[in-house]
Parts: sequence; C-alpha cells; structure tokens
Amino acid sequence: MSEFVIAAPKIHTVPVSGGGEFPVRRVYCIGRNYAAHSIEMGGDPDRDPPFFFQKNPNNLCASDQFIYPPKTGDVHYEIEMAVALKKGGINIPVSRALDHVYGYAVCLDMTRRDLQGAAKAKGRPWEIGKAFENSGPIMPIQPVADVGHLDHGRVELMVNGETKQVGDLNQMIWKVPEMITYLSEYFELGAGDVIMSGTPSGVGPVVRGDEISASIQGLNPLKIKVI
Repeated sequence: MSEFVIAAPKIHTVPVSGGGEFPVRRVYCIGRNYAAHSIEMGGDPDRDPPFFFQKNPNNLCASDQFIYPPKTGDVHYEIEMAVALKKGGINIPVSRALDHVYGYAVCLDMTRRDLQGAAKAKGRPWEIGKAFENSGPIMPIQPVADVGHLDHGRVELMVNGETKQVGDLNQMIWKVPEMITYLSEYFELGAGDVIMSGTPSGVGPVVRGDEISASIQGLNPLKIKVI
C-alpha cells in the first residue's frame, strides 16, 4: 500500500445535536433563492434555473465567534438553512430527494461583499468573496428524526437586537427536494454533502463587536459575536 508523502488532511466535521460528528464532503450554496433577495442583489425574481457556488468543507465553523476576515471592509451576513445529506447519487428524483437528508441546521453565509462585487464585475468566480476561513458559521446539525423535514417556518436574523432579515422557508424559489435533484443532475452527490439553501432579503454589513442572532422556526438558533 502506498504511503502519503505528506500528512493527510483531517476530515472536517460539524457537531450533531445530541452527540456525534457529521463529516463534511462538499458544500453547495444556491444563489438568489428568495425573490426579494434576488431583487435587492440586482437579479430577476422569475424562476430561472438555479445556480450554485461552493464553499470549502472547513469553511463551516461551529463557534460562538466570527473572526472578521482580512482584505475587506464590507462583510455581510446572510442567514441560511443547511441541509446535510446522509447519502447521494445521480439523477435523484424529486419524489425521493428527501430520503437523502440526514438533518438540518441554521447557518450563515458570511460574504466579503466588496471582493465578491469586484469579481462579479469582471465575470470571475466568487470564491474570494465566499469561501474564506470560517465563512460558514453553523449550529450543530439536528437529525430529521428529531425535527422532521422543514418546508415552512419563520426565518429571522438580528444584529445587536435589531431585526435585519425576515422571511419564511416557504418563500424559497427552489425547494429542498428540487435543489437536491438539480444538483444530482450535474454532480454525483455523496454522504457528507451540505447544501446551503439561500437567504431572504435584508442582507447587510457587520463590524467588529456586533452580535448576530439567527433563527429558523423548528431549529436551534445561532448566536455569534464578530471579533
């Protein structure tokens, strides 16, 4: 058997509510999945085919702190629901898509908006604005066996006690089963994949010292401090 020529990277994991760890394989993020957010970002709210970008597995961070990243002066919050898969496949039918879900969690897609905007203006990929260290604060994943499948419920984010984002899961343009099906037509999904399901309108900047509280009805809320 061949030996690694360098130390093998550790498998990145996210805690599971009630105990255990969820190993993260890939992270898919859907863009502009709420009509109002699509409008505020200059997009068309019509139901065009979805588009996705990726974060890195180790961008997901279960911590009560968010470290303000370098090379930016405009970091934005985006509340999302994380969908953790227990199995994958290709060409998964919508009718069977939820069978692939292990659980759900509240998470944030923290974004270096200035860097993302510069990349978009030049037609370049978004990773420099989206896939930086600790850019995906996340709560422990709650298994479907405990919370069921979530297709509606209030979504809210507050900064320093002031409500900034409000929506409902039923406002998603592309629902969870549809996202799974669409992705499986272009990628072979696998156990350990995480899908971040988009954010309502109201995104905005944070500064050091801000306290963020993010909640989705039916899931444990997330609270972090920007440092």
